[in-house]
Amino acid sequence: MTLPDLAPAAWLLLAVAAILVGVSKTAIPGINTLSIAAFAAVLPARSSTGALLILLLLGDAFALLSYRKYAHWPTLLRLIPAVVTGLALGALFLALADDTWVRRIIGVILLFVVAFTLWQRARRAASPPQLSVGDGAVPQSGRLAAGGYGTLGGFTTMVANAGGPVMSMYFLAARFPVHAFLGTAAWFFAVINLAKLPISIGLGLITPELLSLDLLLAPGVILGAILGRWIAARIKQRAFDWAVTVCTILGACYLLIA
Repeated sequence: MTLPDLAPAAWLLLAVAAILVGVSKTAIPGINTLSIAAFAAVLPARSSTGALLILLLLGDAFALLSYRKYAHWPTLLRLIPAVVTGLALGALFLALADDTWVRRIIGVILLFVVAFTLWQRARRAASPPQLSVGDGAVPQSGRLAAGGYGTLGGFTTMVANAGGPVMSMYFLAARFPVHAFLGTAAWFFAVINLAKLPISIGLGLITPELLSLDLLLAPGVILGAILGRWIAARIKQRAFDWAVTVCTILGACYLLIA
């Protein structure tokens, strides 16, 4: 297997992005948007999707080890039909769209989702959270929002591994506490990314050259996951919410102007 021919600055950017993948899985999910932007800046959009998927799966393993017991299963089950629909739409879009359209559409979707989520949170600011991890409580965002976010999450994760920011906005809208957020997200993306793997191979997004690149970057994901656990143990809820939101906005803006 041969490595891509990249400039030293590009290798440095990818190494930082790999660390951010680890941090996103165990501390601040929205920061993964910056990793998406970095990979898209160095590699063609379709190749960056394939390369990043393998690193995300590695990060998923660390997230499950850290937070698997905090998941809110009623939320996960409610999302399944919409996410499957989104994955199918995303696979169809990938088969037809070029790199520029992939970046632009994902950027627009992310900005729309951020704006909608902030509006929802402002509208419900006076009401107490309804989520109780481990029981059947329905999050404040309800079934209609689960369908909308789930479809967009499935579509964006299939097209550009950008489902993390979309689903982060859903969990923020539902006002998940930090550990419930991370535990639910850990199971959600572990299952979704595994489901995407054969589809991505079939679409030619994962190649031997990209696998060799991922092998070189894997230690960065591990380092980031360890750093993320340290951050998650100390971060306050309000800081967590704003970090997720700001990182999502920054990544979306980059995808629009790149």
